[in-house]
Amino acid sequence: VQLQASGGGLVQAGGSLRVSCAASGFIFKFVTVDWYRQAPGKQRELVALITSGGSTNYTDPVKGRFTISRDNVRRVLYLQMNSLKPDDTAVYYCHFGRSGTDYWGQGTQLTSPA
Repeated sequence: VQLQASGGGLVQAGGSLRVSCAASGFIFKFVTVDWYRQAPGKQRELVALITSGGSTNYTDPVKGRFTISRDNVRRVLYLQMNSLKPDDTAVYYCHFGRSGTDYWGQGTQLTSPA
């Protein structure tokens, strides 16, 4: 199983960024996949998830600003982030769980200064 996140960077507050996660080693289209983030000094938190059927859910602070999507043909998970805030600064991780095991990407850093 491999999850390879990419696309992080430095974006001024109010800007936009899309991060991606390339998946391999499992049947991507059949699983719920999600994005977590971890800010300095804070616990890792769930940001958004998308089910195999395309249903989505978001943590309240990002609702209306972030959009999670997936390309089952290319086996890629996306997170489009708009109207970025300094509080969005964190390392973003793609993730999925199977049979009690958690699989994580290596993380990609987003920095959004005021």
